[in-house]
Amino acid sequence: MALYSWTGYTEKGKSSSGMIDAVSIREAKLKLRSQGLFVSTIAEEAHGLVHPLRDITLKGLLGRVRMEDLAVTTRQLSTLVGASIPLVDALNALYEQTDSPPMKKTIAQVRDSVNEGLSFADSLAQHKRVYPDLYVNMVRSGEVSGALDVVLLRLAEFLEGQHRLRSRVTAALLYPAVLLFISIMVLMYLLTAVVPKVVGMFESMNQVLPVPTRVLIALSTFLSATWWIFVVAAVVIAVLVSRWRKTENGSLKFDQFRTGFPIYGSVYRKVSVARFARTLGTLLASGVPIIESLRIVKTVVQNRIMEIAIENSIAEVMDGSSLAAPLKRSGVFPPILVHMISVGEKSGSLEEMLTKAAESYEGDVETTVAGLTSILEPIMIVIMGGIVGFVVISILMPMLEMSTIVR
Repeated sequence: MALYSWTGYTEKGKSSSGMIDAVSIREAKLKLRSQGLFVSTIAEEAHGLVHPLRDITLKGLLGRVRMEDLAVTTRQLSTLVGASIPLVDALNALYEQTDSPPMKKTIAQVRDSVNEGLSFADSLAQHKRVYPDLYVNMVRSGEVSGALDVVLLRLAEFLEGQHRLRSRVTAALLYPAVLLFISIMVLMYLLTAVVPKVVGMFESMNQVLPVPTRVLIALSTFLSATWWIFVVAAVVIAVLVSRWRKTENGSLKFDQFRTGFPIYGSVYRKVSVARFARTLGTLLASGVPIIESLRIVKTVVQNRIMEIAIENSIAEVMDGSSLAAPLKRSGVFPPILVHMISVGEKSGSLEEMLTKAAESYEGDVETTVAGLTSILEPIMIVIMGGIVGFVVISILMPMLEMSTIVR
């Protein structure tokens, strides 16, 4: 099935445009005609749905729907549906409003599926790269309960919160990462381009070079001859680790390693707990049953240790246990979170307790990352300044000795 873009007009003479899935141009025109649309131009898109293997290309990466675009369109759709606008008309308006080409194409495909008789949730489920199980199941519960606008609003707030947390953490870590990269590049340039040019001058001297200079020359010679080995080794190691992480044992071992890693492990655990609490609270507040909610959360936390604990909890909850009890026995979740869940279950305010816990841990993550960044920046500057200073001093020392001999 191919994807066709078209322009035309409605029965009332109003201009319209969009995209539609069909086997051929003729079938596309028939579909549009059955919807009361008259086609002026129609052409097949270069690509329909993105093939999984194309994701690794630059075009595939640029063609992905960004989380912020999904959050914006979800909030807009909530407003339109809340204004009692029919879903197809709301999707049409959303299509015309959206600027992102990948998002625009996806909305067009969802709209056409709804027009053909599929439910909104089933239409979204055909685009799992854009709409995850969390999104689809919340929409499904909204359709069943008749509160689709409320569910979409909760989804928009959830996506905006996740994007906001990710953006703040990324922004806090970006400066140290850029500083480290630039420092390494400058150091490599000095050792492989600058130092070799003055080595000949040093070797022509009939005196013993200072120890720092000899160390610098040895290091420069070594890196100039073997730098490519380090590059190849880094690529090979990255590929092997990536494949190992995709195995059952590898993913578990890797998560155990980074959970126990100093400083980073604490932040990683807090992020996972915040994601667990925020997602579960949003799903339960939207009317998704707790078992289905836990199954969805398991795919969202991105922590294999936590996934195993959730799997065990699902089995016990299905047998009639409370949620807090198996979470406490797992030893994976913080006691404060477990206590809040227990209180929420007893008082009937589990969704509210989970939301408060998520806000607490998200704030803790932001504070911790900001504090670490403020400490890390000066430490990195001092270390890299010391290394560059060592290079400069190692070059200047023999030059100063030469000037002394000449005098």
